[in-house]
Amino acid sequence: MQQFQVRKDDLAETRIVDSDVTELGDGEILVGIDRFALTANNVTYGVVGERIGYWKFFPVDGGWGVIPVWGFANVIESRHPDIEEGERLYGFFPMSTRLRMLPDKVGEQRFVDAAPHRAGLPAVYNSYARATREPHADPSMEDERALLFPLYATSFCIADFLEDNGWFGAEQIVIGSASSKTAIGIAYALQAIDGAPALVALTSPRNVGRVQEMGLYSSIVTYDILTDIDATTRTVIVDMSGNGAMLSDLHRHLGDNMAYTSNVGITHYDDNEMGPDFIAERSAMFFAPGHIQKRAEDWGPGVFEKKAFAFWHGAAKQSGDWLSIQVAEGLDGLADAYSQVLEGRSSPEKGIIVAL
Repeated sequence: MQQFQVRKDDLAETRIVDSDVTELGDGEILVGIDRFALTANNVTYGVVGERIGYWKFFPVDGGWGVIPVWGFANVIESRHPDIEEGERLYGFFPMSTRLRMLPDKVGEQRFVDAAPHRAGLPAVYNSYARATREPHADPSMEDERALLFPLYATSFCIADFLEDNGWFGAEQIVIGSASSKTAIGIAYALQAIDGAPALVALTSPRNVGRVQEMGLYSSIVTYDILTDIDATTRTVIVDMSGNGAMLSDLHRHLGDNMAYTSNVGITHYDDNEMGPDFIAERSAMFFAPGHIQKRAEDWGPGVFEKKAFAFWHGAAKQSGDWLSIQVAEGLDGLADAYSQVLEGRSSPEKGIIVAL
């Protein structure tokens, strides 16, 4: 087995580690990880790994960590009576060639990995789809599912969260990193909600043309002229960048009309110390699994999943107009692709799939 590891205290330091897989115990399975997506969202997992617990999913020792990814794997050995060798799975995997799992609550289309170290971690990450048994599965869109479903599920959650909170009384929503995939997904989701506030795109000057072409936003403002945002209008900010200095400046500009900031991701992972004017008491990190749990209680079992899947599938089809997929081969290819994403050199219109 080979595994791609990063230093927890320096995400730019990486290594590939070889190790043996010990014999499976009763009830366990061994899967071969086939392909997975790599996005800025995975960098966020690393940045908040200690705070939210992402390092706990696939733990290693000595200050190193394994960043989780979303993708597909095949069962190559099974000692579980209800899981067959050759089954294809979709879910949360390590950057690794193999993973041993302990399936529990095995249903026709899903099971939970009940490995002891994962007990207490958010249920959405411990649940795996038995892709070969899903009636709605589309094998031709596996790359898009790995790449976009986790992002667009988050987008769907954010839009639903804002609507559920009455938009915090806001008349406009400023979406940072507006050319990012999660931001585009939020715009798709908000377009479908009657009465949603106006959308203001916040982006870099080099991405203005691309954002304009999409036609998803009411107006576009670049980071160097934040004061162009109407400060007389009550505003919600949805931020993917984690750029503390920028958010501080924006909060100062909006003042009392900054109704709420939802911190969703950290694309600028080395600039995430908040500045002196950041209004912490009206800001919070958005944690999608928490919202999913709330909706499971509100709507009943399986309803959120059906709604999110329907949204993702439609939005993924729309995304075909601008998305191109770049395939990185093996863990060596992953190393190069990871550096691109970490350093912000990956183009928003490209999606990276790692094939093992």
